Amino acid sequence: MPQKPLATSAAPRRFVFVLVEGFTMLSFAGAVDALRIANRAAGRRVYEWVIMGEGGQTATASSGPSFNLDSDLDEVRRDDTVVICSGVNVQANCTPKLLSWLRREARRGAQIAGLCTAAYIIAKAGLLKDKRATIHWENHDSFAEEFDDVHLTKRIFVSDGGVMTAAGGTSSIDLMLKIIADDHGEDIANIVADQQIYTSIRTDRDTQRLSVPTRIGVRHPKLSDVIQKMEANIEEPISPSILAADVGMSTRQLERLFRRYLNRSPKRYYMELRLQKARNLLMQTDMSVINVALACGFSSPSHFSKCYRSHYDTTPYRERGSHAAKGGA
Repeated sequence: MPQKPLATSAAPRRFVFVLVEGFTMLSFAGAVDALRIANRAAGRRVYEWVIMGEGGQTATASSGPSFNLDSDLDEVRRDDTVVICSGVNVQANCTPKLLSWLRREARRGAQIAGLCTAAYIIAKAGLLKDKRATIHWENHDSFAEEFDDVHLTKRIFVSDGGVMTAAGGTSSIDLMLKIIADDHGEDIANIVADQQIYTSIRTDRDTQRLSVPTRIGVRHPKLSDVIQKMEANIEEPISPSILAADVGMSTRQLERLFRRYLNRSPKRYYMELRLQKARNLLMQTDMSVINVALACGFSSPSHFSKCYRSHYDTTPYRERGSHAAKGGA
């Protein structure tokens, strides 16, 4: 690897990684390793980092391993970049102490970033009001329901008004590569990407999820268009006849298309999309079952409960109770 020192002799930029219980290890590891490799590529220490967390002892990743922390939630430097790392069950691990500390450090001038589900914590602290942000796609619906003052996107990462959010998984690498490029140039960022075998660097214009054709394993333009319309209209479902007309087909042709490629009717497929969103809302929010039903296009709780039980073999109430009993894991 080239070890050409940078011309600048500025002090290293420091990142403060805050590990929240249940954090996603991939996001954290990808971010830290990008900084480590940047130091090698630069030929000197251009980045340094510390790991903090509530209690100052250990934090456990969602996959099981525990990490020793450098300190409790102590005061940071004004030019630090604070990176909140969270994952599963973020609501339960979003504590008053963490929120108070985050607000204080933001007021003191620290730049704030969040990986995976950490946008929830940043929004709960009031630091995303009227700002653009992103969060892992699985938490998108619940976040949108709770924080209507945040301009939520489905981008890989977003930077707005001094607050950065990344959607999780490998998106933390994309965010770090953008930071490294801004700080030290594209050449250093490209060396880091090459070392991570990261062959396709994404930007803040890229979206999180695979395209519809890739997700369903079918490349049919009209089928993809219909599914995109379904996904965008969960609260107020569109009838199959209108969906068919929108793509220039008859209802019968649409039925045959879904049967051929997805082995189910358009109505069934649409119902499964709505029930999946309902399950996410039940698991991730405190919304009442009635409000979850309305948010997913069901006109009555009884109809919602009947459909939910038919698909998941349990009721919405039992689903939520079982999830709570397991500690939201």
